[in-house]
Order: sequence, then C-alpha cells, then structure tokens
Amino acid sequence: MGSFSITNSLTNANRPTLSFEFFPPKDETGWVNLKSSIEHLQNVSPDFVSVTYGAMGSNQETSLAVVEHLVEKVPTIAHLTCIGASQSSISQLLKKYENAGVAGILALRGDLPAGLAEFPPSDYTYALDLVSQVQESTDLEIGVATFPEKHPESTSIERDIEILKMKQDAGASFGMTQLFFNVDAYTSLVNKAKLAGVTIPIVPGVMPIANAKQVLRMAQMSGASVPADLEQALLQASDDSQARAIGMDFTVKLVEELKQLGAPGIHIFTLNHHLAALELVHEAQLA
Repeated sequence: MGSFSITNSLTNANRPTLSFEFFPPKDETGWVNLKSSIEHLQNVSPDFVSVTYGAMGSNQETSLAVVEHLVEKVPTIAHLTCIGASQSSISQLLKKYENAGVAGILALRGDLPAGLAEFPPSDYTYALDLVSQVQESTDLEIGVATFPEKHPESTSIERDIEILKMKQDAGASFGMTQLFFNVDAYTSLVNKAKLAGVTIPIVPGVMPIANAKQVLRMAQMSGASVPADLEQALLQASDDSQARAIGMDFTVKLVEELKQLGAPGIHIFTLNHHLAALELVHEAQLA
C-alpha cells in the first residue's frame, strides 16, 4: 500500500473520497464484530480507513494489531497520540507502523485519561511537536485534527487556524475534523483556514445518528453542538426505531450538503458497526 497517497486521492478525485474510522476492540467479541464490519464495509471499496489510538497509548498493542489486520486490505491511517510519551517510544512505534505499511499518521496530542487530574511528564506539549518528529524521521503522510467548533481548550477558532497553519508548515498534508452536526461550522472553518494560507484538504468527519442517545452523549463529551430542532425531534421520538430514522435522515442530508459544498471526502465514524455506515454510503451515494 506504500504507493498510495492520501493527499492525492483527496485533491485529485472527481468525487469525494470515502473512508471509515475504526477503534481497537476491548475483547474477543469486539474483535469478531470489528472483523465482520470491516468485511462488510470493504464491499463499498473505501479509499482509505483510519484506526484510533487510546489516551496515552492505553491500547497501543491492540491499535497496532488492528492496523496490521487492515493494511493488507485497504490504505490505512494510524492515529497516534503523543502526550505522556517519550520521543524514543514514539520513534519505535513509528518504525512499527512504517514496517506494517501504513499510508499515513494522524498526529494528535491526545486527551487526559479518565481519573488523571493533570498530564504526566512528557517529551511533547502539543500535536505540533509530533508532526515535526514524523516529518523529520519518516516518509509517512501526516494528517492532523481540525475543529469546526473550536478546540475545547482553545481561545478561538482563529487561534485553532493559526495552529493548523503551523502544522501545515511543519509537514501536515491533510486535516480531518472532529464530530460536528452543523454544516456552516465546517464551511466557516474551511473558508477562514483558506484566508489564513491553509491549503491542505480538510476532510469532514461524520457520525451516523443510528443510536440517538449514544450520539447525543458523544456530542456532549466532545463539545459538538446539536441543532435544537434535531435534538428535540430525537428526544421526542416515540421509540428507538423512530429516533434512528430521524437521525439517519439528518445525517444523509448533512453528507449531501457537504458533497455539494465540495468537501474533499467523507470520513465516517463507524463505532465498529457497519449497518448505519453502509446505509449512509448508499443513501448519500458515496460509492
């Protein structure tokens, strides 16, 4: 998979790229479910996939195992968080990912694990430090996180964009957004970034609203605002199945709007399930 370029696929395609995000399973049942989902989602020929990485490398070995399972099937981006890590440990991990044949790294600072009041000693302060290391020590393509509604710890979107430009200058070649439900937040981010000299493609990350309660909870945790009329409709739904229909209808329309606006790709957060992801792909004509 080494010859595949994520950035080229995002900038040269005559259609938005299609990609999926998976996370490392916690147990054997989770592995069975993940492998089944990967098999089903391969049927729509995604351009690439990504694999998440736990807070401070809490699931490092499992994450690497998922990456190794995927790289033979589809170009794979490995998420990598650096907070709490040493440069030497990250360097060793980068070698493992390179040897596995990943297409790129999504360079992230990472969040504070539950139960810890402050970050432990680390060779890294910001994701920018990791971008620089990956650029200097590997040939891997580098992606970075972007925030349509501002990073939770940031003073402003403008400050986020300054940092994004610094990451681009340090070697990042594409961005991927956090969860969002407001298309205007995405377009505003892209337009402001362009004005600030950011030229890398910014891929919107979309979560199918199949399990309304779960998605609303995740939105709250991530700081993503949910349109009031959508939230009200979901909460007033007569049962889970009606809530799912309302949520999926909203998600399909969101993706259709993003396509019309010229988004370079659609990155679907699967939560390791294939049914809602496939429904979204077919209804929004992503494949």
